[in-house]
Amino acid sequence: MTETPPDFLDVAGTAIAFRHLDGKVPGIVWLGGFRSDMLGTKAETLSDWAERHGRAFLRHDYSGHGESGGAFADGTISKWLAESLAVFRKFTHGRQILVGSSMGAWIALRMVEELRKSGEGERVGGLVLLAPAPDFVSELMEPQLNEAQRRDLREKGFFEEPSEYSPEPNVYTRALFEDGRKNRVMTGPIDTHCPIHILQGLADPDVPHSHALKLVSCLPADDVTLSLIPEGDHRLSRPQDLDMLLRAVEAISAQAG
Repeated sequence: MTETPPDFLDVAGTAIAFRHLDGKVPGIVWLGGFRSDMLGTKAETLSDWAERHGRAFLRHDYSGHGESGGAFADGTISKWLAESLAVFRKFTHGRQILVGSSMGAWIALRMVEELRKSGEGERVGGLVLLAPAPDFVSELMEPQLNEAQRRDLREKGFFEEPSEYSPEPNVYTRALFEDGRKNRVMTGPIDTHCPIHILQGLADPDVPHSHALKLVSCLPADDVTLSLIPEGDHRLSRPQDLDMLLRAVEAISAQAG
């Protein structure tokens, strides 16, 4: 089947690609990970589910990702957050379930913060977070940087490393690290005021399950379910993982009403 071409929204001069299905609320909003795009297995699975159930579904590519414009190396958490909020505000109405994968979980948590600041907190009816990587630049990456990488950040403004998921190397910029520190969420209690289901693989080589446990400890006031998947990796894209994802979305959607 040929994929329908995306539509585009101009956000600060960059063409942000998105796909939107009209349908019932609460709708589902997909937030992908670092270097991923909206045509990945999990996003496509959710799109198929939403279409079958007549549920609204929105997904987009951050700048420098997938079908969107812009350069990946110019991206920061603040930039990708602003794009996500712009698409969310333009193309959703009523309550929404934010489904964030890896870095997308960080974007989701920051979206909740920003929506609450602007009096729109009730728009988020629930969160489903897969292999969540909030604060990954300061919590997971910075402590592991070797001297060569630190030197490249200081002198060149970036460093590269091979990607397990793409033939192109991952590029990490000084701007990403500096901006990431400003967007940290796991510095104290996080109040989302909505139910949350976290799916975390115990065989994840990129985000250790201890990170998910730390995130849960930052959510003392919320209804949080944590599902640890014994052989789950970072992608969580096996058939059994996708089934668990859909069950989690269905359950959170029922709670959100």
